[in-house]
Amino acid sequence: MTGPIHRTPQPPALELVRVTEAAAIAAAHWMGHGDNDEADKAAVEAMRSAMDDMPFAGTIVIGEGERDEAPMLHIGEKVGSGKGPEIDIAVDPLEGTNLVAKGHENAITVLATSEPGGLLHAPDVYMDKLVVGAPAKGKVDLDRPVKENLKIVADSLNRDVDDLTVVVLDRPRHEKLIAEIRDAGARIKLIDDGDVIGAINVVVAGTGVHCLMGIGAAPEGVLAAAALKCMGAEILGRLKFKNDAERERAKRMGVVDCDKVYRTEDLAPGVDIRFVATGVTDGEMLNGVRFFRRGARTYSMLLESRGKLRFIDTTHFEDPENPPLIRLT
Repeated sequence: MTGPIHRTPQPPALELVRVTEAAAIAAAHWMGHGDNDEADKAAVEAMRSAMDDMPFAGTIVIGEGERDEAPMLHIGEKVGSGKGPEIDIAVDPLEGTNLVAKGHENAITVLATSEPGGLLHAPDVYMDKLVVGAPAKGKVDLDRPVKENLKIVADSLNRDVDDLTVVVLDRPRHEKLIAEIRDAGARIKLIDDGDVIGAINVVVAGTGVHCLMGIGAAPEGVLAAAALKCMGAEILGRLKFKNDAERERAKRMGVVDCDKVYRTEDLAPGVDIRFVATGVTDGEMLNGVRFFRRGARTYSMLLESRGKLRFIDTTHFEDPENPPLIRLT
């Protein structure tokens, strides 16, 4: 008989939602202003401030520092009160800075946590990704032709290939991939940014998408893996390097095999994973922030690898002595 699974203690999961909520509210004030930097800066500062008094000793293992040279939430930064459990944290304070600047859909704030060592310390390079739902898990292969993988996905869902919709980032580098998907007969949903929420949409019925393919950022691949692990789905990824300098940087961060195909368990090997996202602008999965007199309303999702998914609808009172009118919808 096996003994109980021992988990490293983590802070209450609902406490983590406060972090992404704060970042979402701050960023949402910049929706449509056309200023990517200010929206991102607002999200970073709000997220950092919200973590200051959290009851944990956190280390940022995926943040903005390496790529964007952000003043806060850089890789290796210590966050939280310093008291309580030690945890690793992956963040994207604002996934979709362009989306917020233009007022487009599917911008979110994102955070994932695990016990120390539970999230891959991915270098900030590109990653070739393939995301499928639970029915196709273990059946697809990053080295298979696009047409074969789509047939496997279709069969797993008891569909025809021309019933599928594939999420792809709208980038010139995907010209060949898009042609292959079209040749296979599947439909395509091109997105401007945000392949973390794009990956999650793949595994939730009713969003109208069934697979994600293409090259995006490796850190976002780890964030997606944290969510997908909690949902029993799969991401496959292989690092893509633009030059030898990126390859060397990856090795310095501990990447031994630069050609390895990473699976969900490689990207998020932790036993106790939490994933939180809050909508900044409206999307298929989450509504964006709603502002009203003396308050705001946020919509979040909280996933735990122990088998829990919560959708959280929160009304924030700026003045508790004079609360706003509360609406059910």
